[in-house]
Amino acid sequence: MNGLVAVAMTRDEARVWATGVERGTKPTNIRAPSEMERHHHIREAQHHPGHDIDHDSSAFYKSITEAVGPASAILLIGHGKGKANEMLHLTQYWERKHPDIAQKVVGAIDSDLEALSQDQVLALIRDWYEEYKEFI
Repeated sequence: MNGLVAVAMTRDEARVWATGVERGTKPTNIRAPSEMERHHHIREAQHHPGHDIDHDSSAFYKSITEAVGPASAILLIGHGKGKANEMLHLTQYWERKHPDIAQKVVGAIDSDLEALSQDQVLALIRDWYEEYKEFI
């Protein structure tokens, strides 16, 4: 799995495994802005036209981008449902702002991350890798 970085995303955080996915490996945790901060910026935008409503999301995505920069391949894991699909939003951000990073995405797994333990997420990543390693 040399060079593969896995990113598990929910609305509230991204967990980035850049140093391996063996059982017990700890990810780097990147927190999204709190709901209160998000609402504050939306209210600010309503009072100040032209204000960037996505400012907080951009900062969140930028932090993730910095964490995956050295990767040769990126696997995304998210819930994959509807408008709140952060995995899709991150991919779109990369396509617009960092096409070099977007090209490194080799797969995406739709999963109920909130129902999985960290070791179950790692097992999911390892299983995906075993199935697709010849294509990376």
